[in-house]
Amino acid sequence: KELAARAIHYLSNRRSEPFVPINCGAIPDTILEAELFGHVRGAFTDAKAACRGVVGLAEGGTLFLDEVDSLSPRAQSALLRFAQDHSYRALGGSRIEQADLRLVAATNADLDALVARGLFRSDLLFRLNVLTVPLPPLREREGDALLLARAFVQRLVRQCRTAPRGLCAAGPAPLA
Repeated sequence: KELAARAIHYLSNRRSEPFVPINCGAIPDTILEAELFGHVRGAFTDAKAACRGVVGLAEGGTLFLDEVDSLSPRAQSALLRFAQDHSYRALGGSRIEQADLRLVAATNADLDALVARGLFRSDLLFRLNVLTVPLPPLREREGDALLLARAFVQRLVRQCRTAPRGLCAAGPAPLA
């Protein structure tokens, strides 16, 4: 999902701006608004300095929300407000900010089913569902696993500065 989101970003006119991925399942409600929108100095006990949230970090670029289905009702409400008009306020701040960014959300869950069960906000789904790009699992995309494996091998060759390597049907090539 993130590779697809990165491809959307880097093949767009926002490619020179930041791509900021965030795992929604890893954001506890207690720090949700500070994580998304930042906070001002003194907003809470340990806020010794102002801090930009991921929305501010993604300014001009793309904010990728992975596993958006895992957001709590409170988190969904905060995100809905931002998704409606791209305005936000840092935690403890008084100034309303505007963010110019592309919002990309991903999930493995069926959001329509979650809406029907009352577990996901229908108005948030409406705001996020501007364009849907279904990505079948890798096991259903014949040939893609080999393409990805080759790309990963080439990346590792560059990172490790080793001789070019390839993949073969017999298994991995022996290491030198």
